[in-house]
Order: sequence, then structure tokens, then C-alpha cells
Amino acid sequence: MAEESPDFAYLRWPATAVSVFWVLCVQVVIVSTWKLLTLVKNDRIFSAASLAWVDAIVWAIAAAWVVLVGVFLYVGFNADDPGLPLLLFLMTIGVTVLGLLMVVMRALLRQATALRTDMEAVI
Repeated sequence: MAEESPDFAYLRWPATAVSVFWVLCVQVVIVSTWKLLTLVKNDRIFSAASLAWVDAIVWAIAAAWVVLVGVFLYVGFNADDPGLPLLLFLMTIGVTVLGLLMVVMRALLRQATALRTDMEAVI
């Protein structure tokens, strides 16, 4: 990067740090999804343990979204052409939709867990 664009050589370490952070967020989502699938397999998905894994997914998506918005704003204010800011805007919209979907799914899981707990108390 420093050889091709010497003007942006100062960004190589921040770009590396952001990339590593996003990979970490994706790994948290993958591991949490794996744990949730294990809970489904063991018929324990409607328990408090599943809510913790869903919360981990929501927080990882939220953290990645915050960093993505920061990158989008930095690139948007310093860009010469609209290509990269438009791509980052679309990625921000996609991550926003994914995050909101996970918030809705978390609320549905919480309601289903409460209903199952109530049904077990009746039986």
C-alpha cells in the first residue's frame, strides 16, 4: 500500500487494526451461532443460555457497525470519487439491517423462552 499510494501510507496500521477487529467480530458471530445450533440440537434453545449467545451476536454486530460508520465517515470526508463511500454506505445499510433483524430475533427468543417457562410451570 505504501509503494502504490505513498500519500496513504500512514493508514496501513489503522486499516490492519480495523480489519483484524472486523474478523474478530465475524468470529464471535460464527462461534455464537455454532453454540446456538448446539442448543437447538440438544433442545435447550429456549433457555437463558441461548439469550447470552444471542446477546454476543448483537454486541459483535453493533461493535462492527460502529467501526464501519467511523470508516465510512472518514473515507466519505476524504474521498475524491464517490465509489468507495457509496460501497461503504451500502455495507453500513446491510450491517444495520442485519443488526436490527438480530434485535427482533432476540425479542422473539425472549418471548418464546418466557412462554415455554410458563408452560413448564403449568405442567
